[in-house]
Amino acid sequence: MKDDWSRRRFLGAAGTVVAAGAVTGVGTASAAEKPSGGKVKIVGVCCSPRKGKTTAAAMRTCLDAAKAVSPGVEVELIELAGLKIPGDVAAGVPLEPGEKDDFPAIAEKIGDPGVAGIIVGTPVYFGNMSSLCKAFLDRCMVFRKNSFALGNKVGGVLAVGAARNGGQEITIQSILAAMLCQEMIVVGDGRPTAHIGGTLLNNGKDDISGDEFGLATAKNLGRRVGEVALMLTGKRI
Repeated sequence: MKDDWSRRRFLGAAGTVVAAGAVTGVGTASAAEKPSGGKVKIVGVCCSPRKGKTTAAAMRTCLDAAKAVSPGVEVELIELAGLKIPGDVAAGVPLEPGEKDDFPAIAEKIGDPGVAGIIVGTPVYFGNMSSLCKAFLDRCMVFRKNSFALGNKVGGVLAVGAARNGGQEITIQSILAAMLCQEMIVVGDGRPTAHIGGTLLNNGKDDISGDEFGLATAKNLGRRVGEVALMLTGKRI
């Protein structure tokens, strides 16, 4: 990200201006929240409309694995559940008077120079991502328009479906395509599973604890994102 990047310029490009701290649900970035001591940060964005459910649980597992790679890794989970992210803004449609927009505060977090990796997680609906996830990715157009500000950040994806072959891989591919359009460096789940991302199964009771294979892919994804982020930033593993 260029040195002249500023909050005012960013929010203007995003199509909305908010005062610091005006967005509820997600706090704005502060110096205290930035990685300290030369650490790199991995952010997990949970795009389920249901807060604290299986996608969030899968993301916590993934982030824990990323953090375990090295003391030089810090992680943060951002849940989009309950937030308002109008996707039409990405197409130039202005907000309605008084319409709430929580995206700028989220964008400020993931666009921070200290963030080296971004993991996106979504439930699978009809073989694809949630509408909340699509709106989030569409709004990330602002980064592409700002000299590909997400370029060279590591990207990974996990998906939670209601069946073992419930569309998780198709969903992951769709999100990876969006990351590639941002010039991000995408990775899959690492060895020994080593496929395209975390693929998890919700057993119908909002529980993924028994999905040993799926949890392994989430852990391998987190580890892989952490390893590559450290390598790209020149940190020791």
